[in-house]
Amino acid sequence: MVTLRIEHPISDFSVWKAAFDRDPANRKASGVRQYAISQPFDDAHYVLIDLDFETVAQAEGLRSAMQRVWASGAAAPALAGVPRTQILESKEVTQL
Repeated sequence: MVTLRIEHPISDFSVWKAAFDRDPANRKASGVRQYAISQPFDDAHYVLIDLDFETVAQAEGLRSAMQRVWASGAAAPALAGVPRTQILESKEVTQL
């Protein structure tokens, strides 16, 4: 499993979530198998998104598509800073 982790500051979660739900990069067609959205308990103006893929190439493709989305103020209305991305490879997943 490969994960594209995106994290960035936002100005308003509900505005950000509405833009995320519009899905301008077409997550499913990009190969996203599942995703999780998280926020720090102490920072309502920051989000972390983990998007899971089968391949690194799929994760890189969505990251490129998202860079175009972020460049558009209309497509990313609540973005309040520069997104940070990492592509991660799962080495071990254990359910207890």
